[in-house]
Amino acid sequence: MKVILLGELRGKGGEGDIIDVAQGYAENYLFPNGIAQPATPGNIKQLEQRRNNIAQREAKRITDAEALREQIDGKVVVVDVKVGDEGQLFGSVTNAMVGAALKEQYGIEIDRKRIEIKKPIKTAGLHEVIVSIYRNIFATLGVQVGQPEDLPAGDEEVAESEELAVEGEASEAPEAEAPAEA
Repeated sequence: MKVILLGELRGKGGEGDIIDVAQGYAENYLFPNGIAQPATPGNIKQLEQRRNNIAQREAKRITDAEALREQIDGKVVVVDVKVGDEGQLFGSVTNAMVGAALKEQYGIEIDRKRIEIKKPIKTAGLHEVIVSIYRNIFATLGVQVGQPEDLPAGDEEVAESEELAVEGEASEAPEAEAPAEA
């Protein structure tokens, strides 16, 4: 069944796109939630009249998404969780925890469903996650799990990369700089 999208549908398309979906999906989910409308000849004619407005809104969304990507890309958020002796977590870091840390530390609010963690984060250290901002606009976010003193002995390079991320802050311990110079 062909439908006209009224907003973004992840993985399918954006506002004004005509896509083919299963009839049950359209009738039971897309139409009742106002995400799409049937692609009848009358609706397609109305869509053609609204194309200019849709293009302007799309350009604004892309501009806003690019600005948000610039704010997020390369940032490191610290997720403070309980870490065991071997650097193993009691549980794992979730995308909701990363989203809450991003909001708390930088004031940037992202829907937790847009934070993509490829494999579960179950160890302390610096990990990388992808934030899907809009369609094909992605940002890379560093996640420091636990504090550097929680890391096991073999993860000095992770502690060094954390030092680089907070280079602008004053270092209280001069001996912390010695491993970075070696």
